[in-house]
Amino acid sequence: MPEPSPLSFEAIATGGKRAIARALSDIEARDGTREVAQLLDEAAERARAHVVGLTGPPGVGKSTLTNALIRHWRGEGKSVGVVAVDPSSQISSGALLGDRTRLDTDPTDQNVFVRSMAARDRLGGLSHEALAAIILMRALFDRVLVESVGIGQSEADIAFAADSIVLCIQPGSGDSLQFMKAGVMELPDIVVVTKSDMGAPARRAKADVEGALSLAMRKQSDWSVPVLLASAQEGSGLKDLAEAVEDHYQILVESGRLLTQRKQQALLWMKDRIRRKFGEFGLKHARIDSSDNDCPGLFEAERKVHLDLVERLSATGEKTK
Repeated sequence: MPEPSPLSFEAIATGGKRAIARALSDIEARDGTREVAQLLDEAAERARAHVVGLTGPPGVGKSTLTNALIRHWRGEGKSVGVVAVDPSSQISSGALLGDRTRLDTDPTDQNVFVRSMAARDRLGGLSHEALAAIILMRALFDRVLVESVGIGQSEADIAFAADSIVLCIQPGSGDSLQFMKAGVMELPDIVVVTKSDMGAPARRAKADVEGALSLAMRKQSDWSVPVLLASAQEGSGLKDLAEAVEDHYQILVESGRLLTQRKQQALLWMKDRIRRKFGEFGLKHARIDSSDNDCPGLFEAERKVHLDLVERLSATGEKTK
């Protein structure tokens, strides 16, 4: 009987952290191949994790909250995968990949896996490789936590991948008008004001966020975005955050929005990827239909669209832009 391929889902699922790390490296190296597309489509079909996106400006305390959520979930016996995204240099294209050094995890714990990844050229914060890692890990763990590089007017890629988005705000970040100008209040499902031990500035930030949320165009009657106060120094608010994340997940499942939201995310990702490869020409000629290209099968569909557009461009000599 032949040995399973290194990109066999069963081999990855039973091979421990080393097998997952090797598979993620192979996915990056062999992007666009049929084998990678089939693996990711199978992983998308087997999705079982709640994907939580944690975002906010540098220094807001995302790594501290990541540690708190990992401890909470492990305390409940849940396995956890973490994708920590670091910004890439616009000059050298390199990235420090240092986020994982802030995470206090046990390297011998086979139920916690951390992958540091670069944002590459994505101003939005998530590269294609990071999205592929999330989709694979979503089929292998009970919870997947994505620590993004940031969020604002353009850094909204986290919405392609997360089921629940947690926005971290620090005291002194700006008034409610500043939040609305950035359009940031349209994205989060939960908002956390960190460093609440600062007192009055933290309470003022909470009030400003609540004011911005009241003006945001959100139409989910079964979920009101909570604005929480948390302090790593005092250890307060962390349990409230974990409970809010779980409450939001239950709402998504019970309302049926979880699967609908993931299908919409997959379609948006596919359109974005084709636009980045082929410009508006490619998007116009790709013949993408939401009923045909939902997961499972999305990655293979994207691969075929890619091949079709390359062949068409080669035959016509048309430019993509």
